[in-house]
Amino acid sequence: MEQEKIIVLDFGGQYNQLVARRVRECNVYCEIYSYKTDIEQIKAMNPRGIILTGGPNSCYEANSPTYSKELFAMGVPVLGLCYGAQLMMHLLGGKVERAAVREYGKTEVCVDTTSPLFHDVTSKTVCWMSHFDYIAKVAHDFKIVAYTADCPVAAAQNVSKGLYAIQFHPEVLHTKEGTKILYNFVRGVCGCSGMWRMDSFVENSIQEIRKKVGKGKVLCALSGGVDSSVAAVLLAKAIGNQLTCVFVDHGLLRKNEGDEVEEVFGKTGIYDLNFIRVNAQKRYYKRLAGITEPEEKRKIIGEEFIRIFEEESKKIGAVDFLVQGTIYPDVVESGLGGESAVIKSHHNVGGLPDCVDFKDIIEPLRNLFKDEVRKAGVELGIPEKLVFRQPFPGPGLGIRIVGEITEEKVRIVQDADAIYREEIAKANLDKSVGQYFAALTNMRSVGVMGDERTYDYAVVLRAVNTIDFMTAEAAEIPFGVLQTVMGRIINEVRGVNRVFYDLTSKPPGTIEFE
Repeated sequence: MEQEKIIVLDFGGQYNQLVARRVRECNVYCEIYSYKTDIEQIKAMNPRGIILTGGPNSCYEANSPTYSKELFAMGVPVLGLCYGAQLMMHLLGGKVERAAVREYGKTEVCVDTTSPLFHDVTSKTVCWMSHFDYIAKVAHDFKIVAYTADCPVAAAQNVSKGLYAIQFHPEVLHTKEGTKILYNFVRGVCGCSGMWRMDSFVENSIQEIRKKVGKGKVLCALSGGVDSSVAAVLLAKAIGNQLTCVFVDHGLLRKNEGDEVEEVFGKTGIYDLNFIRVNAQKRYYKRLAGITEPEEKRKIIGEEFIRIFEEESKKIGAVDFLVQGTIYPDVVESGLGGESAVIKSHHNVGGLPDCVDFKDIIEPLRNLFKDEVRKAGVELGIPEKLVFRQPFPGPGLGIRIVGEITEEKVRIVQDADAIYREEIAKANLDKSVGQYFAALTNMRSVGVMGDERTYDYAVVLRAVNTIDFMTAEAAEIPFGVLQTVMGRIINEVRGVNRVFYDLTSKPPGTIEFE
């Protein structure tokens, strides 16, 4: 991981995680850092290449994000994307101006296939453009290697210095050959051999965990979801019975899920992981009473997790480490990686509270994206039905209930979600849809049922297709299936008289509701 690293410098673009994710698809490790990161720190990391992301600003304005020109003289290949490309030209003596015609969306780009970036790329390829400004003049010694009907500099290069500028976004799926272009940069220009593989990650992680833990005791926060399950099995492989797994049933799980988790990880399940179940439903409902703001709900749920683990550790005896299933998108969305705004706080991100009793946190999956976590699970021998189960957020139904959380609202969501999942499976859609669930809006409306007026809640159905969970599109569920789900929910779930289907993509929305 440390031998071949690509650094992404984030200038506030919405696709920063996608850039890193696409680089990792090339089997090259990649991390995201803010453009405010000092250049000496960048040098100390000894990267094999640097990628500058897009961003919402104009690079020629006084207060826009910028960087030291020294970056381009380090002798390390640099690839600028969109704003990053414009900034490169601006700093090195080129000219960036407001475009007469804005380009947005899929655009045909003519490329010079002799460029190292466009090796094996078709001469006319479809790319995703999103820019108001354009490169009016390239910097000295740069050659234009791509253009569109409205953009004279869609890409430029200075091969001798390893500097490349691309106006479009190769990281998004709409750019047909984007991954190939990034592959050409990291594997070709940067000379990376592709050492980032899950079998190596698992083996190295086990060794690192053993070294860190020594003879200490470890407490694992096991939710039963994919992330915490993979973390638990990884720790079990590393330290055996030094590990105790605590499963907190906070009353915000899917219907019957608490029992299902115990069946898998308890003493009679597939794994005997020194499993302890804590039924904390009433405790959580009391703490969350009257709370409506999403960030506050998340933080309360996270704090209660830590407090319960602390209490359980005291019952077990001296516990040295706490294990969490934090993954890389959690870190970035919580504002701890890169420069983008905080999207939402994650209950397992941000470190230990001041008064916690554990020495340290172990987060073995902290550097992985969701699909990499699944690959690690397969490498660990976890059954695929567990590895590829539907994702479920740590705060559970707490972020699928808009507004205040009550026991009654939890019941409504659990029942509606169970019906939805059952009908999706009956229609054989469970493997073709990326993620699907029912949520509860905070809206109540008038309806008529049995010739009587009702004033009940509206349930919203969500289904998306995604590869990396960084972007997502609404799935096209057959209308007949939606009608069946709607009919069953209204007839079988007390307190509901309307059902909606959410068509929002990510961005601008998120997959979860809060």
